[in-house]
Amino acid sequence: MKLNRPVSWFLVAFGVWSWIVWTTFVKNLWKDVSGLAFDNGSPTAYFWVHLTLAITSFLLGTAIGALGLRSLRILKREAAGTPAGTDAGTDAERRTSDTAAV
Repeated sequence: MKLNRPVSWFLVAFGVWSWIVWTTFVKNLWKDVSGLAFDNGSPTAYFWVHLTLAITSFLLGTAIGALGLRSLRILKREAAGTPAGTDAGTDAERRTSDTAAV
């Protein structure tokens, strides 16, 4: 499946947004003074459930953002005229072309 540029940027933005929102949430959870997250200094079930939600969101946001970045790199290569399935410019290819020229 090929993604277009706006969708790719949306995925990247979603990944960044996810990290910003959930980092703020974890900071606020850690500083909780209402008694929901900590009971006499020890974490409560509320804390563990919400920390699990945040970690899951970090992982999903990272994966979604990485898909968007990968798609943008492929679109950039295609715009430059390099086929999407090739890995042009690798060290092995440069060494091959250097020895062929000698």
